[in-house]
Formats: sequence, structure tokens, C-alpha cells
Amino acid sequence: MKVLAFYPDRCVGCHICEEVCSQTWFKVTDRDKSRIRIQEHDDGSISALYCVQKGDCIDVCPVNALTRNKQGVVLLREKQCVGCLSCVGFCPYLAMIYHPDQSQPFKCVACGNCVDECPAGALEIVEVETPSAPGPQA
Repeated sequence: MKVLAFYPDRCVGCHICEEVCSQTWFKVTDRDKSRIRIQEHDDGSISALYCVQKGDCIDVCPVNALTRNKQGVVLLREKQCVGCLSCVGFCPYLAMIYHPDQSQPFKCVACGNCVDECPAGALEIVEVETPSAPGPQA
């Protein structure tokens, strides 16, 4: 299964991953429209919020708009989504994102564009058998 991995010890807090993500998916530079969220904490640590592809949200969708592809990535079928935001409220990782400019929520699909642009090597696409909750960065 293809998932995004974050290494907080490498992250420099430049937020380039958020900018690349919003450009990739929405053609704007807007961190609020990024599918990954970098958070800098008062103690100097850095964490990231993103979808770990666990798929618990799939059963919450009342119209079956969430599905898992062959690579194990959870996808939103936009034509089926009614914008009820049940998945946003349910996600324990805060990885299903809603922006008022959008009629539907969105999430990381492990596309790898942020990985390619991260100057610190803090992101990677990895293969796992079973997705798990984010580690110390959550």
C-alpha cells in the first residue's frame, strides 16, 4: 500500500510541501488548500497532518463516495459525494479537509508531488502492508 511518510527530525518548516500541494490540486498557492498541513509547535517541534490511508472514513460516507484503489489509497469519488462532510468530522487524523471555496472535502492521495519538492527530504512515499496512525508527529 502506498502512503506518505513524514520525518519530523528532517523538516525545516519551510511549508513548500503545502504550496506545491495547493498548486497541484487547486492551481493556487494557498496553504489552507493543501492536503498536507505542517504544524510548528511552541516547543520547537514540527508535525504534519495528512491522510495515512487507514480507510476508517470509507464506512462513514452515507453515499459510498469513498473507496480504496488498487494501490491502497483512499479516494473520494467526486461525482458521488454530496458534500455532507461526515468524513471531515469523523477523521481521527484531521486529514479530511474542508475549505469553504470547495463544495467537497479533499485529502492526501499520496501523489508524491510534495515529496519531489521537499528540500529537506522530510517526506517520502513508502509501501506498507497495513496503514497505521502517524507516529510522534501527530
